[in-house]
Amino acid sequence: MKGKGDLAPPRPGESWTRPEDYFAALARRRTARKAREPKPRTQPETPRFLLSTLPFILLFVALAVITIGIVVTAWPGNQPQPRPKVAAEREQGVAAKGWFQEAQKEFH
Repeated sequence: MKGKGDLAPPRPGESWTRPEDYFAALARRRTARKAREPKPRTQPETPRFLLSTLPFILLFVALAVITIGIVVTAWPGNQPQPRPKVAAEREQGVAAKGWFQEAQKEFH
């Protein structure tokens, strides 16, 4: 502890000999103690099923249903078989005679 010379002198008129000074100090301590008390909880101690667990379960089930629907839709057995390609009647790269003249008539 510091020496007595380092302490601030008491204010004039504020001595600790009057009873009202003690009561004022006790009231200040009580107010400070109440300010430090824990506030009432805004959340319950235990989670409520309808507010926390049930929405999560419903979301999980909905995502599972969507996933199953996508898998069933995308399964290759449900797709129609591709049609066999018709063999070209003409050889590729060979044109019939007069095709250019017919094309010119269509454009004019």
